[in-house]
Amino acid sequence: MFETLRKAWKSPDLRKKLLYTLLMIVIFRIGSAITVPYLDTTAVGSWMTTNATNGNFLEYLNTMTGGALSKATIFCLSITPYINASIIIQLLTYALPPLERLQSEGEEGRKKIGKITAYVSLGLSAFMSYAYYLTLKSQMNAVKYTEGFQGVFAAAVIILSFMAGSSLVVWMGNRINEKGIGNGVSMILFAGIVARFPTDVGTLIRLTSDNPNPYLFVSVGVLIFFVAIIGFVVFMNESERRITIQYAKRVVGNRQYAGQKTHIPIKICMSGVMPIIFAMSFMSLPSTIQLFKPLDPTVTSGFYYHFCHFFSTQSISYAIIYFLLIIGFNYFYVSMQYNPIEIANGLRQNNGAIPGIRPGKPTSDYIQKVLSKITLVGAIFLGIIAIIPIFMTMADSNLASLSMGGTSILIVVSVALETVRMIESQLMMKEHKGFLR
Repeated sequence: MFETLRKAWKSPDLRKKLLYTLLMIVIFRIGSAITVPYLDTTAVGSWMTTNATNGNFLEYLNTMTGGALSKATIFCLSITPYINASIIIQLLTYALPPLERLQSEGEEGRKKIGKITAYVSLGLSAFMSYAYYLTLKSQMNAVKYTEGFQGVFAAAVIILSFMAGSSLVVWMGNRINEKGIGNGVSMILFAGIVARFPTDVGTLIRLTSDNPNPYLFVSVGVLIFFVAIIGFVVFMNESERRITIQYAKRVVGNRQYAGQKTHIPIKICMSGVMPIIFAMSFMSLPSTIQLFKPLDPTVTSGFYYHFCHFFSTQSISYAIIYFLLIIGFNYFYVSMQYNPIEIANGLRQNNGAIPGIRPGKPTSDYIQKVLSKITLVGAIFLGIIAIIPIFMTMADSNLASLSMGGTSILIVVSVALETVRMIESQLMMKEHKGFLR
């Protein structure tokens, strides 16, 4: 990877793209430190430290924004509204015929879907900005002016600042797509998560210095565990199942082309981190409900008491449901991305076939069978990555801030591998095939 970056730096065009991407990331981090007017950031920070814990939706948002949410900065919503809008539109594309037709229209259709996604993102950012303002006002008591004209003006400034910040982040992501390297949304998400790593390392250092007897070994074990996760993620991201394809001899005009043998690569982890994000959003709802209706510590029975404990992030039931949801969402997401019937039809139209399998329905059934097995392996991999940090938190509550570490590393490593592959492809286009050897 470092060799690829070194060679990319020597290319003037790629160096310009790398510097432009770095500039956008620096601007994003600067914006993540600029606080919104009329807010008491000290009150926001102390409230988030107490309440954005145990895997609830606020902790999830705070992690995705690189800690900007707990500081009430202009980029506190980050890329979250756009990600949610993309997920919603992607799901509706398979449910609504008009969107499905747009997707099949090629580049022009994808541009229209992109505009629809941008409008939905703006609506979601307005809703999330207003909801966060209400939380700042009623629960954090962080809004300095709440009455009269000053209160209305302060509310407008705060909400519009959040919306403008979210829109600016999306704009920066689009600029990275056009003039930089890598996927813009992924790079912004990457920058936000990486910014949280020093905080997690500081937590381990503080625990070790305050109580070195047990936490020295714990810290070393956690570091070894995260290094092992990085290696595991790289291995699974590069792993694939190859289905052999044999093409028959073809006659084109006066020329006869011999049969060719190739393969269809099926990634083991083709859905990426999306199943974890879906499952995390679903499982964060119970803990988010508790923010608005806290559990009375004197109550030890009743439906709400058992409901809260059943969905507590430090319970076995939570880990089991979380794991099963990741498997279910992984199958759901893969089924939207991969259509065995279309692949089988394409093979038959191009005189291709899987050796030993008849064309048509037997081919699609075979691909579906292979896909189901591969999807299960990928889903179990994602589930293990997601739930092991939960068991770490169950073992020691002081490690609660690391509860999303596995998911964060999965996102960071996946984005890094994707970006390196894009750099390599651009290098290959500029130089001969043996350039990277």
